[in-house]
Amino acid sequence: MVRRSASSFKSHDKGVSAAAVLVLAVCVWLMAAPMASQAQRPDTVQLKNDVPLTYVVKRGDTLWDISGIYLEEPWRWPELWDSNPQIDNPHLIYPGDVLSLRWEDGRPRLGLASRGDVKLSPTVRSESLDTAIPPIPRDQIDPFLRANRVLDPGLMGSLAYVIAGDAKRIISGLGDRIYVRGPIDPDDRAFGIIREGSMIVDPITQEVLGVTAIDIGSASLFPGEEASAAPEAVKELEITRMTEEIRIGDRLIPLEEGILDAYFQPKAPSVPVENGFMVAVSSGVTQIGPMNIVTINRGEREGLALGDVLAIYQTGEVVKDPLTNEMVALPDVRAGVLMLFSVYDKASYGLVLTATRPLAVGDKVMNP
Repeated sequence: MVRRSASSFKSHDKGVSAAAVLVLAVCVWLMAAPMASQAQRPDTVQLKNDVPLTYVVKRGDTLWDISGIYLEEPWRWPELWDSNPQIDNPHLIYPGDVLSLRWEDGRPRLGLASRGDVKLSPTVRSESLDTAIPPIPRDQIDPFLRANRVLDPGLMGSLAYVIAGDAKRIISGLGDRIYVRGPIDPDDRAFGIIREGSMIVDPITQEVLGVTAIDIGSASLFPGEEASAAPEAVKELEITRMTEEIRIGDRLIPLEEGILDAYFQPKAPSVPVENGFMVAVSSGVTQIGPMNIVTINRGEREGLALGDVLAIYQTGEVVKDPLTNEMVALPDVRAGVLMLFSVYDKASYGLVLTATRPLAVGDKVMNP
């Protein structure tokens, strides 16, 4: 990492000439001019003080980490990032990539100086998306997404279900056979086994927004078994993975591929967010902090999308005015930031990125 500031240009030669001093002053002015120009434009993203002119992407970095190095408001990353159309997947960056900061018309722009040790060129380089720098820590959210999803309340009752275990077992485990009844798409042969979890309810309207589907395991049709969409059909499956014992009544759903969209980036929502609240938190914690996963009561229906960043606010306290004896509500207090990593129709999952005080279910979420 290379950091530069005006102080780095100080001369250590006491005998420096007047001309050299003039050149030095011009250099300092040229370095400061883009910053000053930026400060005069309220629509320009605000850089932090003493940001690096170049940065080498490291393994373990996230887009949020890199955004936080440069920006006072990391969710404005798309306004800073300058994608290069000459390379494949221009929005993706990888460990070893060198990023370079420059100014265009008084606006800061951060772009790729090189792909690792390879200079940029029109040649397309193939890269695995698994190595791309994600927006948020994958190890925090992948296990959660494998274990949780939001389903429409009416869908759960229409899924195929376990009617019996092998040898009349009530519970089954890894390698056991189970018998399933209900519609199965002929194209599907591998299934997730899920169990109905808690309902997600809007705290204002009391609308049921969805039901949490808890991951129990996986199963696959035996070789030679033909799937059938007929509701009365009974099929034999083998349990291939389990997180807990499979019970009669557990439901089956086709396995989802691709846990996380590798392309989304931190950004502000494109729509106003109204009456948004954190309505649940994973892991049964009561005080929510950074890296906790929360459920909010807003989703695609309200215009939210992957990568949207929301500010978390806590309701201001109600205090007594000492002069009038009136009860007065203080303004809401900004207390943190979260990013959405899984968006459903009426609800979404988000990861808390920052928190300045303990958060709780019921706190508000709104535009950052």
